[in-house]
Amino acid sequence: MNPFTSHPNTVGETYGEHLATATGFGGRMIVAGFACMLHGVFPFLFVTTGSSTVRHLHEVMITHRSRQRAAPELIDQGAYI
Repeated sequence: MNPFTSHPNTVGETYGEHLATATGFGGRMIVAGFACMLHGVFPFLFVTTGSSTVRHLHEVMITHRSRQRAAPELIDQGAYI
């Protein structure tokens, strides 16, 4: 199997979809990481940024996979299952 499509197929994505999703997640994690480092120096800044980013990304990933596995035809319609 093609190494560029093997993993994306396991999560129900094309290579392009997986690239976009992973890049978006990575960007958010980098920004949250900088916020966490600033929070270390200035404890009054970005008090909940790290934890809220992790919660959000986890929710998006789990919700996306759950919806796709449960009813792939409803994903584009914004249905929640």
